[in-house]
Amino acid sequence: MRIVDIAEPQAWDQALLDLPNPHILQSWAWGAFKSRHGWNATRLLFQEEGRAVAAASVLERRLPRLPVSILYVPKGPILDWQDTGLAIRILVELERLVRGRRALFLKIDPDIYYQDDALLPVAGGRAANAGEMAHTLHARGWRLSDDQIQFRNTVLLDLVPPEDELLAAMKSKTRYNVRLAMRRGVSVVEGTTDKDLEVFYRLYAETAQRDGFLIRPPAYYQDAWGSFLEAGLARLLLAEIEGEAVAGLVLFTFGATAWYMYGASSSHHRKHMPNQLLQWEAIRQARAAGCRLYDLWGAPDDLDESDPMWGVVRFKLGMGGQLVQGLGAWDFPRSRAGYRFYTAVMPRYLDWLRGRNQAD
Repeated sequence: MRIVDIAEPQAWDQALLDLPNPHILQSWAWGAFKSRHGWNATRLLFQEEGRAVAAASVLERRLPRLPVSILYVPKGPILDWQDTGLAIRILVELERLVRGRRALFLKIDPDIYYQDDALLPVAGGRAANAGEMAHTLHARGWRLSDDQIQFRNTVLLDLVPPEDELLAAMKSKTRYNVRLAMRRGVSVVEGTTDKDLEVFYRLYAETAQRDGFLIRPPAYYQDAWGSFLEAGLARLLLAEIEGEAVAGLVLFTFGATAWYMYGASSSHHRKHMPNQLLQWEAIRQARAAGCRLYDLWGAPDDLDESDPMWGVVRFKLGMGGQLVQGLGAWDFPRSRAGYRFYTAVMPRYLDWLRGRNQAD
């Protein structure tokens, strides 16, 4: 195994695109974005017999006022997870990396799902035997993480069928609402300016207040959304009624996959169903861009209809997607004592630091 540190953006992204199922969170742009917000990114390409077989954009973060760090490979590493032997060889190299950097632990959350024959046409190589891989990880000393940074489960939509078949595959109520929005004058436009991003952030802040989740300051999202829009890896879509933006989403694309990571809507004009038409336009644009899979990004860890997030899942399923259960995030601790410290003591330590900073 030869490991090459890639320092050129185009070379890195092309290497990713040559591997199975590359993820946007492993792209150069995502690592560069996180590097502006407290992390340091290293892009490692794994080669065997002169051929790239895997890639890992490794994010490293120093813990505040402590001489140790944590490592994270978001939605990676990227490789053919159906090749169990290769997966184990890459795990060995990542374990060596943790020890070599003397990090507390390394977290991975590869984008693979538990085997399901019905899922295969949708997910392709992502439908690896996650159960077998979970057993392998556990046997090697990895631990299913209590800190699932990304959503473990999601809803996937196959974009290969023609548009009329995709529309027909929607739930009947969703299909009706898409057409209702058209009849009621809802239009979808592409946002291209900083002002459009400001409009979207206002919608996002309203959504956060209404649905009870925390968001970051505007500058963070201006960077997150703006840099990807500028790189051609994202599109901002806004649903308007008589020129007023009432809903929006950011559609990320990389390789043959599109992701719906950020969505927002106003409490006004919801009866006109702008969100359904917005998603339909995102599907159409992703398909036109050559994407074969649409990841609607997010479902509860516990697939239970009593979960507060289930209404969001029902909306996504209405678009014709399929609910899938992922492998989730796994941690490899360099030492059990250090890992216990981080998972048990560190949250209280960070709370104390926040309180002290506020007092100062």
